[in-house]
Amino acid sequence: MPITWRAGALAGLGVVAVLLVPASLTVILWAALVVGGCLLDSLLAASPRSVEITRTVPTSVRLTERTASTLAVTNLGRRTLRGTLRDAWQPSAGALANRHELKLRGGDGQRVNTVLVPTRRGDRLADVVTIRTRGPMGLAGRQASLPVPGRLRVLPEFASRKHLPSRLARLRELDGRATVQVRGAGTEFDSLREYVVGDDVRSIDWRATARRSEVVVRTWRPERDRRVFMVLDTSRTSAARVGDAPRLDAGIEAAILLAALASHAGDRVELIAFDRRLRARVAGASGPRLMPAMADALAPIEPALVEADWPAIVGAVRERTSQRALVVLFSALEPAAVENGLLPVVAQLTKVHQVVLASVSDPELAELQAGRDSSADVYDAAAAQRAELEREAIAVRLHQRGVEVVEALPDDLAPRLADTYLALKAAGRL
Repeated sequence: MPITWRAGALAGLGVVAVLLVPASLTVILWAALVVGGCLLDSLLAASPRSVEITRTVPTSVRLTERTASTLAVTNLGRRTLRGTLRDAWQPSAGALANRHELKLRGGDGQRVNTVLVPTRRGDRLADVVTIRTRGPMGLAGRQASLPVPGRLRVLPEFASRKHLPSRLARLRELDGRATVQVRGAGTEFDSLREYVVGDDVRSIDWRATARRSEVVVRTWRPERDRRVFMVLDTSRTSAARVGDAPRLDAGIEAAILLAALASHAGDRVELIAFDRRLRARVAGASGPRLMPAMADALAPIEPALVEADWPAIVGAVRERTSQRALVVLFSALEPAAVENGLLPVVAQLTKVHQVVLASVSDPELAELQAGRDSSADVYDAAAAQRAELEREAIAVRLHQRGVEVVEALPDDLAPRLADTYLALKAAGRL
């Protein structure tokens, strides 16, 4: 039996009664009055279980975007229901103003909306709906919690979409749909045009020139229908927080941008999320189906506090693609993890595929290296500098084995990786 502030105020008035009639009987009578009033008010209050509640919630929403959960409440009883409804969600669902006032006559219904602004990816679940009714005197009432399940899938934010138009413009230039034409080994022949000053003499088509009265050159366009195979490392190194989010989130952003760009380029995209076992896979989706499939598959992915099984990861890549492909590994450039895990097996990939390692760098390292205010800051700066040198050394060793290393801050990783993809495509290395 929940009581309201009115019951407290009524009990406080008993002090006045005791001052006017100072006797123990006055206290007993006043306490009986308060308790009796609360019991009577509770009995007269509408039952919170005599309601029917149905929930309507969108299937999905992108991280940080607003949506709403709608509850349709119907009073099945005869008494007028006055009270408060609380629509409980997981804290990371970002439920704003989830308490709603109700006033329903018998048989009437009411809709209430709870605004949700999620702060984490994944499936956000609704908890119980609690209804607290009040009696006609407003002293006390009844309360019940009713299960009204609901699930909202929070998709990755894809904040890097702002970089997509500029990269698509560069892709159109590479593809020959703009005025710029790309020439070089490993690209597909596109057309012939008249020679202009500045053209590479190696692109001159001497046979066509002999048949015409002017010098002509060949133009080329990047090869299409290539394979882009992405591996998202979900092991313990992806759980480290860089800024306000796990390292994994920056990898997801970069993977989605690369998938969008590669799809527009006509390449086939496949992705697996792996640590010691397969966590998610996107394969066979293309065109307008690719991006929803990517977002839905990556939304519930969370880091696992285990070491990555790189031999198994390499085996999964080799099992799924035998032809040459661009293999992008989203993992941490952590010297110990790379040296003991990736480095011994990466040659199995580089002898067939073009391999790129995309890693997130920590901005706190740069801040620590700049600290000189105290002796403790100097030691921190020395440790940060040593860590940076170890990362550079392991990157050199990877490069010697044929791996392109792309390391950038969380907000810069996605555009940097997209630029690397375009550069490899322009050079005919895919």
